[in-house]
Amino acid sequence: MAATGTFRMVSEEEQAMRAKLEHLTVKDHGPVFGPCPKLPAHTVQKAKDELNETEARRAAALQELRGLMKEGAGGDDTGKLVQERFGDKPDALLLRFLRARKFEVARAHELMRGYVRFRKDYPELFENLTPEAVRSTIEAGYPVVLPSRDKYGRVVLLFNIDNWDLEEITFDEVLRAYCVILEKLLENEETQINGFVLIENFKGFTMQHASGIKTAELKKMVDMLQDSFPARFKAVHVTHQPWYFTTTYNVVKPFMKAKLLERVFVHGDELDTYFKEFDADMLPSDFDGKAPVANYQGLASKIFASEDTAL
Repeated sequence: MAATGTFRMVSEEEQAMRAKLEHLTVKDHGPVFGPCPKLPAHTVQKAKDELNETEARRAAALQELRGLMKEGAGGDDTGKLVQERFGDKPDALLLRFLRARKFEVARAHELMRGYVRFRKDYPELFENLTPEAVRSTIEAGYPVVLPSRDKYGRVVLLFNIDNWDLEEITFDEVLRAYCVILEKLLENEETQINGFVLIENFKGFTMQHASGIKTAELKKMVDMLQDSFPARFKAVHVTHQPWYFTTTYNVVKPFMKAKLLERVFVHGDELDTYFKEFDADMLPSDFDGKAPVANYQGLASKIFASEDTAL
């Protein structure tokens, strides 16, 4: 018996875009800072292939998501908080959550619940949280946002632990900076689709660092990375870690879901696979690249150049 089924003719243009996705460079993507004036055609194709995003699916999913929000408002406190925070927000904001969960509406709604729950569980991170409140932390380089996307279109966040004084800049202050940065960068649709990658240079990680970071703080960090932001965290790369880093990592692992664990790559001093992921020309020298060390103050100005629309 002949096999039956359905198939869709793929246009030459769509085939060309998929072929282009296999050979992208850092020059194929739009700016990191500010809004996205127009999505590159290959990014539109990526959203279609990876996230199931089409115009028709967007409209239907937004309608369905708003329906779930209204239903949830009559349930528990978290459901009510979701409706209060997002009920009158524009579609563009809800779209972040749908993209982060590949247009699976129930999962997008659960992410919204996680978003408000994170703020409820850790109020110390969000008290008086404004760009000015975290500017000094970002100007000190905790963290750094690279001005160019990587070849996959991801925003690259850098954290160099060397010279980090936990008493001068606390763990919470760093997390507050991350929260503001994520909100700002997620205004860009290209970032919503392509996501983020984190590179952490653990050269200079001391015993004082290891003993000074509390388990509760590490859990807070992991909670931020999973199920609390409408962001696609695609990978975490760790380089130059000392032997006792393993102790700290073993504390963190139980808090991490399998999906996040699979996206953590610990390189040590063997950087061959690291450089297969990142172009050395775009990485600053303190991350084993060929570019100058980042101008932290200049990057902070770029991050906050547009009007603040953080939630």
